[in-house]
Amino acid sequence: MAASISGLLKPWTPRVLLVRWSRYNPYYLEPEMSKEAYSKAETELSVEEKEQRELKVLRPIKAAAGGATSSVFYDPVVSKFINMMMEHGNKVLAKDIMAQTLENIKRKQVEKYHKAPVGKKEEIECNPYIIFHQALENCKPVVGLASIQKGGKFYQVPVPLTDNRRRFLVMKWMITECRDNKHRRTHMYEKLSQELLAAFVKEGNIIKKKHELHKMAEANRAYAHYRWW
Repeated sequence: MAASISGLLKPWTPRVLLVRWSRYNPYYLEPEMSKEAYSKAETELSVEEKEQRELKVLRPIKAAAGGATSSVFYDPVVSKFINMMMEHGNKVLAKDIMAQTLENIKRKQVEKYHKAPVGKKEEIECNPYIIFHQALENCKPVVGLASIQKGGKFYQVPVPLTDNRRRFLVMKWMITECRDNKHRRTHMYEKLSQELLAAFVKEGNIIKKKHELHKMAEANRAYAHYRWW
């Protein structure tokens, strides 16, 4: 093991790399963001994990990325939604709106829970994060339309959507609907909480947009063979 560590600790010499403009040379180790990796006892570690832990004592480690975190409250989907909602780099405002939205959803659901009869209380979901994720999942389209040129003419061709594209579309629709198509005197967090609660029970304008897109794709299915261009 000592020989393997000494081989890894050889002085670094400049050479041609795939990432030419990286700030760190290959001698630096990747950062470990998981707290579980540090809480393990030495008796539970494998041979490779013990070697890696010893190397971290001897070799420098790269700085973690700005968006990386080890918090148990971190949610990548909520973080993505905040970034899409942000305008002019004002992320503090976007985070406040998101926090107020989740709080508003929680208040409405708890109030609904206390007003409901005993038999129906278990059916009411009070966790705003579960409501948020389920609302987005309900609004995700399966197919979309791509503009493809054939013979000097453009055709709207139905194509299957990737997971990233589906997530992007539903977030874009949600934000645009709350910004443009609601009463201007209503706060953004109030509009957003209304749309999310409506989407949670498969209602509202975002669900209608999803069905309209599916209908357009169904109407243009005759051009589906143009997908392989």
